[in-house]
Amino acid sequence: MNTVDSQHRRRPAAARPAHLLDSLSTAVLLLDGQLCVDYANHAAEQLLATSLAHLRAQPLDAFFDAADWNAAALQHALGSQQTYTQREAQLRRFGSTLPITVDYVVTPVPAGKGQAPQLLIELLPLDRLIHINREDNLFTANQATRALVRGLAHEIKNPLGGIRGAAQLLERELGRAELREYTQVIISEADRLRALADRMLDARRPPSFRNVNIHEVLERVRVILQAEVGGALQWVRDYDPSLPEVWADADQLIQVMLNIMRNAAQALLEMPRPKAGEQPCITIRSRVLRQSAIGTRRYPLLCLIEVQDNGPGIADDLREMLFYPMVTGRSQGTGLGLPIAQAIMQQHGGLIECESRPGRTVFKVLIPFHRAADGNTGARTHAHP
Repeated sequence: MNTVDSQHRRRPAAARPAHLLDSLSTAVLLLDGQLCVDYANHAAEQLLATSLAHLRAQPLDAFFDAADWNAAALQHALGSQQTYTQREAQLRRFGSTLPITVDYVVTPVPAGKGQAPQLLIELLPLDRLIHINREDNLFTANQATRALVRGLAHEIKNPLGGIRGAAQLLERELGRAELREYTQVIISEADRLRALADRMLDARRPPSFRNVNIHEVLERVRVILQAEVGGALQWVRDYDPSLPEVWADADQLIQVMLNIMRNAAQALLEMPRPKAGEQPCITIRSRVLRQSAIGTRRYPLLCLIEVQDNGPGIADDLREMLFYPMVTGRSQGTGLGLPIAQAIMQQHGGLIECESRPGRTVFKVLIPFHRAADGNTGARTHAHP
């Protein structure tokens, strides 16, 4: 009786390891001696976007870039029974052209009786963590540079009034018209610098929040820019008419979208002549994102605005510094538009992101639909993960 009870108690334990692995949120695969898949838990099936039936007996290296899959190192781990780790490998899933970044840990499984040694692979996706860190870095950098820009703007504005006044007094004393042209240059340049300083300080103005129809904002900006560039650009509107109103300052949203769309328009107008039949084009897209996060705050719904152009793209050395002040790839640019736009969006609890490659640059603007739950009218709550 005791023996039967003991065997009865042990039977579920034999099936327990696979059941426990299927319950894990970490992707786990078991490879045989030829580095082919012998087992994959549910998390691995989801990560690789395919089923165990399709994975079984398939070589796992088909999912990785060649530089990120070292078969010799894995075979050495198998033979020496030593753990092996690969950092930030690029993993490609079935049916997707975009890779995801993972760490994978290789743990040898000793051979049992009548069994060959195997390798246990744990896949740890990093894209979400990288995304949070990038947002965190954007926020921190923007906070620091805003303080720098504000101080610089004040230092610029202080002497401008004196310079302008002195130029006006000098102009009255000059009898020759050609000399007065020089004082007019001084006055106009002083006014231009003052306007630039005002722009640098404008992001400090607290937003006046209300419910805003985002499509009215987008259409107003498009009409302004279309009047500036005429028929030189094609405009494509891909709006989701079901979007609810966003909780925002309409004037500041117009400024944000004007900065982003004007940059796109100028990049297209300055690029070399396009190929025959290929017209410079800006696509404006609106969508709803569900269960998405900005930093460490998760929102059930977010408004996503995309401004896409088919221009030459942003240089690699500029892409990581786009939202820093005084950074620009254009000879006539001030490098202030995007930092100011990012500062405004952070006051709204939102964020601006950019993806770029030759022929396709997309600026993504994320805006919460509703007032922040903590009563802080849209201001971003910052917390380190």
